[in-house]
Amino acid sequence: MNLRNVRNILDAEILWGEELLDEVEVEYAFASDLMSDVLAFATPGSLLLTGLTNVQIVRTASMMDMPGVVFVRGKCPGTEALSLAKNMKIPLLLSCKSMFESCGLLYVAGVLPCKILQRRS
Repeated sequence: MNLRNVRNILDAEILWGEELLDEVEVEYAFASDLMSDVLAFATPGSLLLTGLTNVQIVRTASMMDMPGVVFVRGKCPGTEALSLAKNMKIPLLLSCKSMFESCGLLYVAGVLPCKILQRRS
């Protein structure tokens, strides 16, 4: 599905990148407030859902070739994160839904979770 579908499913506000929503396709998603988990477990190219709003979110999304970021719980990123997303052409969406509800809605609509390999501790 494309990001416009994601936007509609989550009833999300478009913070930046409306012109990219129809062309950006999303097959997988990963949700976390820990960027170390995103780096360790997310599949490159997956959509990121997070409640964090700092500039590191955009940098992490860029490193992981993530096509977009959904900020959940109504949390809005700062101007530095927004500016960096524009420079990196990473669409940003804002949803007032919880992370749990957002993930559930996307899963029901066919967005797949990133596969996490089993680890032995």
